Amino acid sequence: MEKFKHKIPIQIRFKDVDKMGHVNNANHITYIELARIRYFEDVIKSEGHWSKDMGVILARTEIDYKIPILLHDTVFVYSRCSKIGTKSLTTEFAIVREKEGKEELLAQGLAIIVYFDYHHNHTIPVPEQHIQKIKQYEGL
Repeated sequence: MEKFKHKIPIQIRFKDVDKMGHVNNANHITYIELARIRYFEDVIKSEGHWSKDMGVILARTEIDYKIPILLHDTVFVYSRCSKIGTKSLTTEFAIVREKEGKEELLAQGLAIIVYFDYHHNHTIPVPEQHIQKIKQYEGL
């Protein structure tokens, strides 16, 4: 997890658990979405990406599931921006649980988000101020 700087806790809810006793895989998307939103709030510190006219949309997600998440697990999501494109960001994530003082990898993957102009219905360049804040935070 040494390549990640950003980490948030996740509260596992009873509704997240399926009949098999583990968190249903669809909830992983929600957990990484929460981490991505917090990353934007903490790193970019801008509300501009959530306006009615301009925002970010999820273009792609990849998840490798390693170990099931259980209801009483202490879970965290690490996130980072690993690539800045002209109109998109590639974010990586790792979902871990704390167990006996160590972290255990539960799932990992990536998400590509695209900057989008909702008013004109097309992609737009990543704002320069976002690029600079991400580069500064990540050391890119």
